[in-house]
Amino acid sequence: MGADEPTTGRRAVLSAFGSGGLLALVGRPTAAQTTRGGDGALERLEDGLEETDEPETIVSGLERVERLFQYQLDQGLHHGAQLAVYRGEELVVDLAGGITATEDGDDDLPTDEANPDGSTEQSSVGGRNSMGFDNVETEPDSRFVLFSNTKPLAAACVHVLADEGALEFDDPIVDHWPEFADEDSEKALVTVRHVLTHQSGLPETPVDWEYEVWTDPDALAAGVEEADLEFSPGEETSYQFYSFGWIVGELVRQVTGERIDEFAREHVFEPLGMDRTHIGRPDDEDVDVATLVGFEPYDRVGEPGLMAGYTTAEAAETYNREDVQEGINPAWTGIGPARELARFYACYLNGGKFDGTRLLSEDTVAEAIALHVEEPPTGGVGTASRYGLGFQRGGALPDRRGVPSPAGTFGHGGLGSSMTWAEPETDLAFAFVCNGIRDGYEHDARIASLSETVRSGLA
Repeated sequence: MGADEPTTGRRAVLSAFGSGGLLALVGRPTAAQTTRGGDGALERLEDGLEETDEPETIVSGLERVERLFQYQLDQGLHHGAQLAVYRGEELVVDLAGGITATEDGDDDLPTDEANPDGSTEQSSVGGRNSMGFDNVETEPDSRFVLFSNTKPLAAACVHVLADEGALEFDDPIVDHWPEFADEDSEKALVTVRHVLTHQSGLPETPVDWEYEVWTDPDALAAGVEEADLEFSPGEETSYQFYSFGWIVGELVRQVTGERIDEFAREHVFEPLGMDRTHIGRPDDEDVDVATLVGFEPYDRVGEPGLMAGYTTAEAAETYNREDVQEGINPAWTGIGPARELARFYACYLNGGKFDGTRLLSEDTVAEAIALHVEEPPTGGVGTASRYGLGFQRGGALPDRRGVPSPAGTFGHGGLGSSMTWAEPETDLAFAFVCNGIRDGYEHDARIASLSETVRSGLA
């Protein structure tokens, strides 16, 4: 094989995902697909596909979902992953595969450069890898970094407070946090709703990159208080990568006197049986979190760019640090398994009640998941910004949640590594997490194929 053929093969894999993931779902590639990636790519795609005299068939339902999940692992799109889906209150998909770390604990998982063909022969799941260290297999309860899938968990704390009458969504933040802004300033007009819909005018703060203060609520609050508006509240939408968490976290502390990680544990996670989910890595527990690895981009339509200021490798290096994972960053530092994320969304689909426990009233849930903001993409490029109160809304084109997802879909995504969604139309709650951070195009391809396969196979 030529030196460039492994890269070509992975490009063929993602191209196939973009057209429905058929290579994963049938016994052999179709004639049209054999032209992608050259003979070397075809040979690799055919490796491991059992030759049979039986007629070729397209699998359906759960088997189709399972096959695509495993196919992505086999092709090296990530090292370890979980996929969980609830239909109503029934967990109908609960898949885990690949590896989360090495037994040594200090060695990085291989990247594209270390494992160029992405094959499981190199990583030897469940055995010893090519570096000579024992692999740690992914289990259904393994914890992964959730990145921005933490935001809906933080928003749920505000939903609980609104449900209890402790605040209202249109309250100015200063009503509960007087130091947030000077009296009579434009910043004092920022409301709870503005923050939950990314229209606060505060997409950045001075403490966003100050990792050493991420465990200090007072320092984080001071950073928000010092931040200046970039635009008038409610007039624009600008995604609040970190500031969403700082503002929501301090709002909860001002109203309740509790840190948001503690409040979320008592009022959201414990009632829903989410025992392995946390906002921030607990510093008083021995908690294992899947080792992240950043895959560098290899197939682009446009020029390379940064994701939230990071390359994929830099994001992995930063968020593998225990001190960063311990940060009280309700926008990014959540950890937990996919099955508990899916359970969270199943509760919202069920009007705020799950397994006999009512978390929220139906009215509060209806307002939280409703469409509150919709803005077209800048210059007609990209995806429309569609937000509920702490949730991203589906139904736009293009859409990582399907082609496209139904208009009622709500959920969130995490930096090149995870996706959650829930659909009133199908009564499905979906959560996918992995430890392989990929650039936008690559991540969108694998997620869209998984989402559409789940939707078409299980709805």
